[in-house]
Amino acid sequence: MMTSSSTYSFAAAVIAAAASLHQTHAFVLPTSISTASSVIAHGSLPQLAKPATARSNVLSTLYMSETPTNTQTSALALTLEKPLGLILEESEDGIGGVMVTAVNEGGSAYDHPQKEQMINAKISTVMGSDVSTLSFDDVMDVIIGAPSPFDIEFAVVSSGEVAASESGEEVEAAEPAAPAYEIGATVTITVEQPEQKKAPITLEAKVGDNLRTTLLANGDIELYRGLKKKLGNCGGGGQCGFCAVELIDEEGVWGERIEYEANKIGKNGSEKCRLACVNNIVGPATVRTL
Repeated sequence: MMTSSSTYSFAAAVIAAAASLHQTHAFVLPTSISTASSVIAHGSLPQLAKPATARSNVLSTLYMSETPTNTQTSALALTLEKPLGLILEESEDGIGGVMVTAVNEGGSAYDHPQKEQMINAKISTVMGSDVSTLSFDDVMDVIIGAPSPFDIEFAVVSSGEVAASESGEEVEAAEPAAPAYEIGATVTITVEQPEQKKAPITLEAKVGDNLRTTLLANGDIELYRGLKKKLGNCGGGGQCGFCAVELIDEEGVWGERIEYEANKIGKNGSEKCRLACVNNIVGPATVRTL
């Protein structure tokens, strides 16, 4: 049992550590005291990690201003509760901001169907504010000051693999990447509703916007048709599967659906069917409601 003097010393150490947060880029709360558990449980602080002294050059290259031609950047816009469970490091791209290096259990990000896409992604906006060029400390301040839940957007970078044999022999080059659209670019989404025998609706949408949100914003589009879908609507949490649509991507920029989507949709749709709630717009497409 701690004496009063040792308790005071321990409390002072914790306060000093908190005060030095902006200087050290890291703040580790002791897990053996109830006050630390309370702070983490209420999401007052995100999980932080001190910037690594040695990082792979791959991640640094991906965010350089001269991005290689075989890389694509897409936006992942989510609404997450605190605590997030994200392990963050200072970006080494020379621009600023922070990157996600891991997603820990116990946070809302870990339970999200797109948690794998967050790893190695850079946080671009928090509650609509651009944090991609801010310092590590400033990004932390914005996250800590945000409400819960809050809107957060990640810049997800994917790159084509470079094929090479150990002997140095020539191998077939990877296929060129599909056309990439910049975040915020305006693209056309054509919505077909064959069951309702309505004329196709053409929408102008922004790359990075959530597909479900975009479709629901148009009152002439009935994404949840029928009593079962209306009552079972999970609100975009990726749980009910009732926002599934058939997505025709003629340019091949949307990529393959994730396994989670396939399991949720099951036998109720073809391989072209996607969950609108877990897909952000990455390019033009034709969407058919089911």
